[in-house]
Amino acid sequence: MKRFLIPLGIFIVLVGFLAVGLKLDPREVPSPLIGKPAPDFNLALLSDPARQLSPADLRGKVWLFNVWASWCAACREEHPLLLDLARQGGVPIYGMDYKDQPSDAQAVLNRYGNPYVETVVDLDGRAGINYGVYGVPETYVIDRGGIIRYKHIGPVTPDVLNKKILPLVKELQK
Repeated sequence: MKRFLIPLGIFIVLVGFLAVGLKLDPREVPSPLIGKPAPDFNLALLSDPARQLSPADLRGKVWLFNVWASWCAACREEHPLLLDLARQGGVPIYGMDYKDQPSDAQAVLNRYGNPYVETVVDLDGRAGINYGVYGVPETYVIDRGGIIRYKHIGPVTPDVLNKKILPLVKELQK
């Protein structure tokens, strides 16, 4: 009888791990960057490749950092929401065009509208790697001190925007 207790115990533990795992939201992958300074970069602007932007240039303001690409269908899904948010003017949105041709990215912004104050070009994806980008789109909330406070994987939805991102932004802007 005792020889059945060990496999039964292991089975119960595995079922427990499975039950916990099934209740987790796959869009909320814990990021080791939360609470840490946003990784530095110095990338060319999509609008003017002769100029560059760095997170250090944005110190002193709360901002959203949206990683996107012209080839990304999910990015187009969230695009109207980002346009509405930009029109409201509550928080500046900066973009990073990830592993994309600048001409393709500019064409998407020209066609669908541009919600970004500025967009940097990460042609080789190195800056994205430093941010732990799993895939596009990803959105970060960065505070006045340049600290990442929140990371959302996948397209931003009205629910995520209204229940997580905007309340956090308002708290950080106080």
